[in-house]
Amino acid sequence: MKIAAKTDVGKVRETNQDAYATGEMPDDVAWAVICDGMGGAAGGNVASTTAVKIISEQITAAYRPSMRGNSIRNMLMSAINAANVSVYDMARSNEELKGMGTTVVCVVVTDSVAYIAHAGDSRAYLLSDGELTQLTRDHSVVQEMVEKGKITQSEAKMHPNKNIITRALGVHPEIRVDFYEQPLEDNDVLMLCTDGLTNYVDTPEICKVMQNCSYYEYAQELIAKAIDNGGGDNVTVVTLAY
Repeated sequence: MKIAAKTDVGKVRETNQDAYATGEMPDDVAWAVICDGMGGAAGGNVASTTAVKIISEQITAAYRPSMRGNSIRNMLMSAINAANVSVYDMARSNEELKGMGTTVVCVVVTDSVAYIAHAGDSRAYLLSDGELTQLTRDHSVVQEMVEKGKITQSEAKMHPNKNIITRALGVHPEIRVDFYEQPLEDNDVLMLCTDGLTNYVDTPEICKVMQNCSYYEYAQELIAKAIDNGGGDNVTVVTLAY
């Protein structure tokens, strides 16, 4: 696996509330996690960095060689739930952190399969044979409106409620998490990102950038494009090239 990762505060925000971590383990196993915090500068930073730290520690401590898909699913769910409890308890015990939370998208790649867990509107994509496909479904108000036929996908990008998410880590005592298994072929690229990328760079543009640079430039070039297109939010990209 070849991993590239980068985060940037963008042009408008004073602090970066995104956080991420990546790692590799024996037998060509790779993992990554991205979180996009919310709840004021202090709260957002605390929520995202806390969640990333706990999830990363749980993955590296719990993973065992030759783990089957169901075991990996349980490991990711357990890691996210542990992070949820920690962030939720911190928010309840400190008035300055009240209401904080964070999106989460994380992945473990092993034996040509990506195991993905997420909550919120940070996303996972697959670039395969020149086509870019969104693997995750946003947990957001506008996504629900699109699915109900109230607005189109293009209208969703400009909707005033586009940043309102319906699931987040640390907001409630329990968290609902979606899980996906995605087979990978040689030369496939898995990308995780926050909405600082997808709100400023549309899917065809993302695909074009990734097709016109090498794997170690993916994160850098995508973030540069998001900043060129406005850079109104923190932006984080992690790519895993198989």
